[in-house]
Amino acid sequence: MAWRDLSRPAPPPPEAADPPQDVRAALCVLASGSTGNCTLLRVRDDAGRWTRTCLIDAGLSPTRTRRLLAERGVAMGEIDDIILTHLDTDHFYSGWRRVKDCRATLRLHRRHVGRGERSGVLMRRTEPFHEPVELAEGFEFDPALLSHDDLGVAVFRFAFPCGATLGFATDVGKPTEAMIDHLRGVDVLAIESNYCPEMQLASGRPAMLKQRIMGGSGHLSNEQCVKTVRQIGPGSDVVLLHLSRQCNTPSLAAEPHEGSPYRLTVTSHDTPTDWIWIRAGGDTVPRSLFEAAAEG
Repeated sequence: MAWRDLSRPAPPPPEAADPPQDVRAALCVLASGSTGNCTLLRVRDDAGRWTRTCLIDAGLSPTRTRRLLAERGVAMGEIDDIILTHLDTDHFYSGWRRVKDCRATLRLHRRHVGRGERSGVLMRRTEPFHEPVELAEGFEFDPALLSHDDLGVAVFRFAFPCGATLGFATDVGKPTEAMIDHLRGVDVLAIESNYCPEMQLASGRPAMLKQRIMGGSGHLSNEQCVKTVRQIGPGSDVVLLHLSRQCNTPSLAAEPHEGSPYRLTVTSHDTPTDWIWIRAGGDTVPRSLFEAAAEG
């Protein structure tokens, strides 16, 4: 199973993606980790024109985000939506509300609105959600609220005009049957693989922090992640999000996926991923392979 270690230097990214003709949606994780999370998601029409551009979380400064977008041929003014999993500062940077050339609609779960109002981070255009939201014809996201700290975190199942699907889950605390059912069978699955339990226990972190992370309302370990992936059964790609800088490494996160039948991308705090094409049924992995992996 091949995967690229993003902690190693790579050539500068191309200015624009050039997806295959059958691809109608594309994903690039600009950064993922405790210092900031931001994922670029784009949708295009039959003629190949990009018609909708979204950020899933915006935990980087607008200045850094602007630079990373420009390297991928995207202007700040093209962002239509900022879709938040939750309002922790590594998932939403407060300075976004002051960006004058950002016309995006901020979308967050209605349970998070009160916190947003109290902290003064809501943008001019803010739309709460708690049910599926159609962003354009054939393009929608369906949220589910899971346990994370006090207010929970939203995980998303995205559906695209071509019939392709994307699952996005980070800071989910623990894998639940509801989450697995919500994301089951997506074509591309982006999911956190936050920590190695041995490194977490051996770290100098306070006992209270260790308990928060490992106690069911914080993050998924590498082992919890791979078990959850096998239960969800993605069609072609798995993207590992939110690796701990102190208590994980890319190789440790990737190791449990060795021999799995999907393409694996391990994200980084500092280096964006390559573009990940989202196809309907593209390179679909037979269910039997996941069952065999689970038995193994």
